[in-house]
Amino acid sequence: MMRGEIPSRHRQAFVHRRVVKNPGLARKLEQMALPLAPLVQLTTGAVHPAFPTTVLNFWLLTNEQLESLAQFYHQKTPCQWTSQYPCPIVWRSDMPLEEKRRKMGRFIGLRGCESPILLKTEEEILADARDARLAADEEMWRRKQFPWHS
Repeated sequence: MMRGEIPSRHRQAFVHRRVVKNPGLARKLEQMALPLAPLVQLTTGAVHPAFPTTVLNFWLLTNEQLESLAQFYHQKTPCQWTSQYPCPIVWRSDMPLEEKRRKMGRFIGLRGCESPILLKTEEEILADARDARLAADEEMWRRKQFPWHS
């Protein structure tokens, strides 16, 4: 044991006390420990050495590892194999780390890694409703003025 390192039994007791006090922590630890099935490369059948074995390992992937995974699984540079994977993605090296992680999660089949849904603000919804009402009013007046064009 290295100097300053907590012995294993003390660490386990500490974690157990924390989990007992916080059920949400227990659920999160269980989620992070879930195993991931490895994805094999189509051309060789090999698994990338940095492929995450658990959900926690996925969330700990670095930018370099994500780039390497995208290259290994034919997603970085489109080729004949790119679209042959179950869930191909469009990869750009200039994406922020969070977007790369989300895309790789989608590629390997993790739930919750879909493209974000852009929600409209209340003002945008009201503006859309006004525009639709104005368009409907204009159409109504046009039909009244020119019934033969309807």
